[in-house]
Amino acid sequence: MDTIKYQLADSQIPTTWYNLAADLPVLSPPLHPGTGQPATVEDLLGIMPKELAEQELTLERDIEIPSVVRQIYAQWRPSPLFRARRLEKLLDTPARIYYKYEGGSPAGSHKPNTGIAQAFYNKEAGIRRLATETGAGQWGSSLSLAGAFFGLEVKVFMVKVSYHQKPYRRALMHSYGATCVPSPSTETAAGRGILAEDPDCPGSLGIATSEAIEVAMNDPFTNYAGGSVLNHVALHQTVIGKEALLQLEMAEDYPDIVIGAAGGGSNLAGLAFPFLGEQLRGGRRVRVIAAEPAACPSLTQGKVAYDFGDSTGLTPLLKMHTLGHSFVPPAIHAGGLRYHGIAPLVSQALEDGLMEARAVPQTRCFEAGVTFARTEGIVPAPESTHAIRVAIDEALRLKEEGRSEAILFGLSGHGHFDLTAYEKYLGGELVDEGYDQELVARSLAKLPQQFGSESADSQVAGS
Repeated sequence: MDTIKYQLADSQIPTTWYNLAADLPVLSPPLHPGTGQPATVEDLLGIMPKELAEQELTLERDIEIPSVVRQIYAQWRPSPLFRARRLEKLLDTPARIYYKYEGGSPAGSHKPNTGIAQAFYNKEAGIRRLATETGAGQWGSSLSLAGAFFGLEVKVFMVKVSYHQKPYRRALMHSYGATCVPSPSTETAAGRGILAEDPDCPGSLGIATSEAIEVAMNDPFTNYAGGSVLNHVALHQTVIGKEALLQLEMAEDYPDIVIGAAGGGSNLAGLAFPFLGEQLRGGRRVRVIAAEPAACPSLTQGKVAYDFGDSTGLTPLLKMHTLGHSFVPPAIHAGGLRYHGIAPLVSQALEDGLMEARAVPQTRCFEAGVTFARTEGIVPAPESTHAIRVAIDEALRLKEEGRSEAILFGLSGHGHFDLTAYEKYLGGELVDEGYDQELVARSLAKLPQQFGSESADSQVAGS
């Protein structure tokens, strides 16, 4: 029988997370928006516990995973690596296509990898409630799950358009005991201000983040928990790539191309960073491709600048590719990718030539998702279809060139809560949403003042 699944033993769950910051030659640290100086651990303690603040800023390569977190991981980790042999056959390609499937977690995606870790550290710090944002609801579901495991209240501000598009994600959060409200809401000053300007605002991850951070800042027993973008979130997700390295050893193969969907960057980082780390330490070179939505193209059309991670300017300034923190993306169904910026570490990897980016339209992604479902049997989350689209395009390119290479992509979650979107696609009702260049220009014009001092502009790894 041809092997299609590569599975590790529970004892092979990684014992450490990998920090790409340790191997990048130059970093741009987060800045305090008031002083323009690099943010310190103390600056971050108002919204997160000390351990997470330290992880956000550390240059250590390997961070130990607490035993309690590893024990919970064991419910769905190690996640399987699959060889997509039926997809290969349909495409008639010499490419060897692998995918790392994260949909087997209780919440159905990769997000619990960081949700469990963040809930653990907050519980240890005596925090009683976590506030967060969510787009498609995968992160909100995952933090709600983590809250249930650790006895924490969870408040989720869900982007309004996704709140109405995905009612069963809301139901899942409520089943785990969380509270979920559409954002922008009337519960915060940030939400009320935005609704006053635009009562029909569809919401964005930046707006929802502002509301969650505001709640955390106003209650000493509530902290903010981020689902993507932040360094410590990318760190926690690297269990994905570390497992994939071992599984590809089992397959006696190594990827020439690594592909991940890119919104905030956590899924892409989790899969790709361990491979980039191997490369930066003298190992084999890989092509890493970030697949982003054409309707919210922060990597391919955004500006590299210091910007806020939220819409109202409550976060530290992050050096990243951004469309501007006030940009509200079109209402595409891949709600988890509707973010104005990208993880600073992903941005830096792109600037350093370690990664490339490709923007793909919604309908071509759903086309790829249906093809994948009919060959591999898994209906993918709309976010994951972006990676599948690029993987198929690369496999067809290799077919034209008559070359065999190994392609690895991240299947970050299943699309069982997204069947309404698939129904619209199959019925011919789904259209490609373009982004408004004039809106982006206006948003970029509102970028915060740039701080050009040498001390704030760069930080040498290991210094």
